[in-house]
Amino acid sequence: MSPLRGTVADVPDALLDRLAGECAVERAPEAIATASRDWWPLAMIWDDDGTAITPAAAVATPASHEQVAAVARVCDEARIPLTVAAGRSGVCGASMPVHGGVVLDLTALTGIVDVDDTSLVLDVRAGTFGTPLEASLRADHAVTLGHWPQSIDLSTVGGWLACRSAGQLSTRYGKIEDMVLGLDVVLADGRTVHTGGAPRAAVGPDLTQLFVGSEGTLGIITGARLRVHPSPAAEVRAAFRFPDFVAGLGACRRILRRGATPAVVRLYDPVEADRHFGGADDGGGSTGDATMLLVLDEGDPALIDGVLRVVHEECADARADDPALLDTWLANRNDVSALRRYIEQGAVVDTMEVAARWSTLPEVYDAVLGALRAFDGLAVASAHLSHAYTDGGCLYFTFGGFPPKDQREDFYRRTWDAAMAAAVAHGAALSHHHGIGLNRARYARAALGTGHDVLIAAKTALDPHGILNPGKLGLPSPWGDPAWP
Repeated sequence: MSPLRGTVADVPDALLDRLAGECAVERAPEAIATASRDWWPLAMIWDDDGTAITPAAAVATPASHEQVAAVARVCDEARIPLTVAAGRSGVCGASMPVHGGVVLDLTALTGIVDVDDTSLVLDVRAGTFGTPLEASLRADHAVTLGHWPQSIDLSTVGGWLACRSAGQLSTRYGKIEDMVLGLDVVLADGRTVHTGGAPRAAVGPDLTQLFVGSEGTLGIITGARLRVHPSPAAEVRAAFRFPDFVAGLGACRRILRRGATPAVVRLYDPVEADRHFGGADDGGGSTGDATMLLVLDEGDPALIDGVLRVVHEECADARADDPALLDTWLANRNDVSALRRYIEQGAVVDTMEVAARWSTLPEVYDAVLGALRAFDGLAVASAHLSHAYTDGGCLYFTFGGFPPKDQREDFYRRTWDAAMAAAVAHGAALSHHHGIGLNRARYARAALGTGHDVLIAAKTALDPHGILNPGKLGLPSPWGDPAWP
C-alpha cells in the first residue's frame, strides 16, 4: 500500500523554541501522531495496516487570537507548513499535515464571547465544541444555533465554517454559511481581518464567504458572529412509508415548494430503512421494501402546526407510520463508532454526500448506486436524502465491501472515482458538507473549471508562501503534491 507521504519540510528545533515562546508547544511523538490524523477512512485503513503517515514536527496550541497571529507570523517567515486542526472530525483528510510542519490546535481558543439577545447574534471563539456550545446557549441564554451535525460531540465552530458544515436541522436553520454574519481571520503573515457584522451589506464582495469553506488554506478562522434563534417552544413529528425512493423524493420536493421548511426531512431508501428501522413500523412488522420519510419540526407552535399540515397533505398518498421512529433516529444519529470497528475487521467503508437539483436527484441516485454496485466485493451501497431545500437536496451514500486486505487502498480509490464520476456527470456538486480535503482534491479542478484558477489566485494573494494547509483543495503547494491521491 502507498502511504500518504509528502515532501516533509525541515523544522529546526530553534524555530520550535521560538514558537514555545508564543504559546504552548507539544513535541511528544504520541501527541503529534494523534494531532496529525482525522476520521478519513483511508487514513484509518493505513493505520490499521501499520502504514506510516507523515506526522507534524510539533503541535502549537494558542489560547488567544493574538497567539494564533504570532504562530502564523513565525511560520510564514520561516516558510514552515501550518495546518489548522481542532476536533479533527473531518472525513476527507483536510486536517492532516501532509508536509509535516506545525499543527495549529485551536481547541484552547474556546468559549462564548457575547450573545446579543436583542439582535439574536452570537459571538463565539473558533475552538468551541458543538455540544457544550448548544447546551450553554439554551441553558444560559434561551436561544439555539440550530446546528446539529452528526459530529457535534467531536467538532468545533471553526471546523464547521472551514468545511461549510451542515447540521441535521438545516432545512429550517440553514447550513453554517447561512448562519454566519462575520469572522475574525488571521492571514498567513499574521495580519488580522474582521469581516461582516451587519445584517446585510453592499460593500463589495462578501469577504466572509471567501473564508467559509476554504479549509484553512486562505486564513485561520479564530472567531465568528453567528445567527441564533429563540429556543423552540414546541415540536411536531411525522413518519411515512413510500413505495419507492423516487416517490418519496417527489413528496419532499412538494413540501419545500409550498414554502414549508421542517427542520428534519430525511428520506431513507429501502436498504437504509431496513438497516435503521427494520421491524419498527406501526404494525410491528419489517420495513421490507419501504422507503421511509422522517419529518421533525421545532419552533413557534403556530408556525410548525402549519408546516405539519403541509407535510400531511403532500404525503396523503403514502402510508403514515409511527412518529416514534424519530426516537430511534434521535437516539442513534450521532453514533459514529462503527466506522473504525468495520475497518479493523478488514472492511472498506465510507460515505459520500453530494447535492443536486430536484430535477436530477433521481438520476444521481440511480447512477451512483449503479456505479458502486458494479464492483466485485462490494457488500452494501445505499443512500438517504439527508438535507432538503427549495431547489434540491443532499444525497448521502453509504458503501462498503471486503476486498483482499492488500487491495483495500485500490478498492477505496476506484469506488470513489466511479461514484464521483457518476454524480458529477448528472450535475451533482462534489460535496454538500464534508468538504474536499485530500480525498476529493483530484476532482476539484474539473468541478470548478476556470473557477479553480480564481481560487489559486486568491491563495497566492493571501498566502504567497503557501504555508496554510498545503496539499488541500487541489491547490498547488511549494512542497509538491502528496503521494496520495
